[in-house]
Amino acid sequence: MKPSFNCLFLLLCFLHCVASSTLRQRDALNKFYFNNGVGRSSSSSSSSSSSSWVSNLLSVSGLKSKVYDNSGLKEGDKVVWLPGQPEGVNFDQYARYVTVDRANGRALFYYFAEAAENSGVVIAVAWVGVGSGCLSLGYGAMEELGPFRVISDGKTLYKNPYAWNEVANVLFLESPAGVSFSYSNSTSNYAKSGDRRTATDAVVFLVNWLERFQEYKGRDFFITGESYADHYIPQLAHAILHHKDFLINLKGIAATPEYDNALDQANLAVEELDVYNIYAPLCFSSSVTPTPKSPSIENFDPCTSNYVEAYLNNLEVQKALHANITKLNYTWSGCSGDFDGVVPVRVGPRL
Repeated sequence: MKPSFNCLFLLLCFLHCVASSTLRQRDALNKFYFNNGVGRSSSSSSSSSSSSWVSNLLSVSGLKSKVYDNSGLKEGDKVVWLPGQPEGVNFDQYARYVTVDRANGRALFYYFAEAAENSGVVIAVAWVGVGSGCLSLGYGAMEELGPFRVISDGKTLYKNPYAWNEVANVLFLESPAGVSFSYSNSTSNYAKSGDRRTATDAVVFLVNWLERFQEYKGRDFFITGESYADHYIPQLAHAILHHKDFLINLKGIAATPEYDNALDQANLAVEELDVYNIYAPLCFSSSVTPTPKSPSIENFDPCTSNYVEAYLNNLEVQKALHANITKLNYTWSGCSGDFDGVVPVRVGPRL
């Protein structure tokens, strides 16, 4: 078994052992929250208890009011073929929007890759965010653990032999609204974004997504991510545990706040360095290559983000992903400008 697969199996085994009961999960999350300050977001003050914090998010009755009619939508979400996709794909993939706030025209984009060998396995992993304004699809799926990588021409895909969907059903969520293809019809919504609303929207998303993919209701479910997701994940987990009636069978989470501390130290220490891989070469190009390079998973290409950006800005790709949300000059980028004070106006599809 290859090393990367070993790491995946160790991760899944760890997640199975994280919590054996709801009470144990809540205790662990409480400790994580208040020892590490996860519950204290820039948009809100900390609360005295996890229960009061979650009750401020969304009541059970409030969540029920946001469960929309998702009947018959799953098949329309199916991605039949991605431009440049290699032959021999042996799994189903889906992508589109899930409405989280109909009144304000807010919807979150997702990409879902079912397990390659057995889509009936009980494990489902949600990869929630890479950073505040950075993306699950572009980074998480296309550069890290998704089924495909992009060749240097920015047009062609090749298989990732270490993709997590080799052994699990993997859901990539683009959250909060305003990043990547996720959107709000009201630009004022972006200025109101914060950790609490991000958690609320994510719970609403999952409940509605499970209405669309009902075969996953009650399945073992794990949440993981990286970077600022160490805030998103425990807050989302807290909210899920207080809405158990909606059949999200949360079994564990992975979030490491120590990662952010190490990253900050690395950023202070040097300037000309890839802090995610200090031994890696740097990218000195800002475009794709006219002649495709020979792709390699083992040999890191520091310009990979350029290829992904070109690919996801291809209108045919956006159409295949059911993500062609605007006729404006919206440019997809690895980290959204919406969270740096630049708010592009986006017109979403009919909700």
